[in-house]
This record gives sequence, C-alpha cells and structure tokens, in this order.
Amino acid sequence: MGIAGGTGAGKTVLAQAILKAIGEHTGVLICQDAYYHEHSHLSASERAGINYDHPDAFDIALLIEHLQRLRDGKPIPRMCYDYHTHARMDGSGMIGPVGLAILEGILVLHDETLRQLMDLKIFVDTPADVRIIRRLRRDLGERGRTFESVVEQYLATVRPMHQALVEPTKRHAHMVVSGDRPVDLELIIGKIQGLLSTRH
Repeated sequence: MGIAGGTGAGKTVLAQAILKAIGEHTGVLICQDAYYHEHSHLSASERAGINYDHPDAFDIALLIEHLQRLRDGKPIPRMCYDYHTHARMDGSGMIGPVGLAILEGILVLHDETLRQLMDLKIFVDTPADVRIIRRLRRDLGERGRTFESVVEQYLATVRPMHQALVEPTKRHAHMVVSGDRPVDLELIIGKIQGLLSTRH
C-alpha cells in the first residue's frame, strides 16, 4: 500500500500506527526518501541546489524493482539515506518477504507504475501551516538545519512542488484522511485485513 501527502503531513506517523495495529511482524515500512539518488560526490553548494521535491530526485526504477521483488516473495536490501551527506547508507540487513509493505513519501502516488503495485492508496491531507511547523521542528531538531535554510528551501521548491505535483496525486487515492485530526484507524485496518485475507 502507499501513503502520500505533503511534507510534514503525518505520513510516517500513520504508517507506524498501521504497523503497530496489524502487528509489526506482518508488515514493513519503506520510505521513498531512502531512494533519493546518491549525491555525496557533489559539493555542498551543488547538493543544496537540487530539487528534492521533484520526481527526478528519486531512483524510481530501483524502488519499483524492489517492490516487485517483495511481491514475488523475494527479500530486498534495507535502504537508508543520510540527509547530512546526501548519501545512501547501509541499512543493515534485508527486508521481507512480508504480508504488507507500506510505502510512504511525498510522491509515491505520482508514478503510474508505482501506483499499480499498490492495493490501497492513501493521501494524508494536512493544512499547509501545520505542515511547515512540523517540518521546521523536524529539520531544526533532527537534521541540523538552520531556520533560514528550511524557509528558503520551502519557498523555493517544497511549496511550489507540493502545489504542482504532490497535491494533484490526491485524485489517485482510495482514501483521503486528515493529518491534523484523529484518523479512523479501524476503517483503514479493516481494509488492509480484507486485502491480506484474499492472498491466503
């Protein structure tokens, strides 16, 4: 299944809540961010100039390959990404095969081939002011960013890409849920359990 939505929408929180509810041994969370292209060979200024909110920033072909392997019952390497060095890291270990793979990211509903691999598609719809506050807290507290750099990136690429590319993918979702109010988790779990039961 896929969970999309803008930066700071609450995608990861929802995915983790779903995994906890169905049993973490049953599923796995795959973050689209882990499939950013490798940029450690570039200078700091060159890395800063990359639009990380555009589909071209991601290695979609590799992501599709990994999801197809999971669907075929084969394990895949656990992918990780270092936001400080913009480099892929050893995620230590393999994933799967599992009953449920949850792919979360801002643009997981943008690519048609990716969408075709999802039995359930969810878009987390959260007001822009809530999302930017959450992003500021995360980037300042967890990623060592400065306030100025976060705001500059938000205005230059995050906001326009959200409006042009992320928000329109809402139309592909089976469900649109709120990211700033309690979600009907039981409804989502019910749909997932129904999907899982058809595979046995």
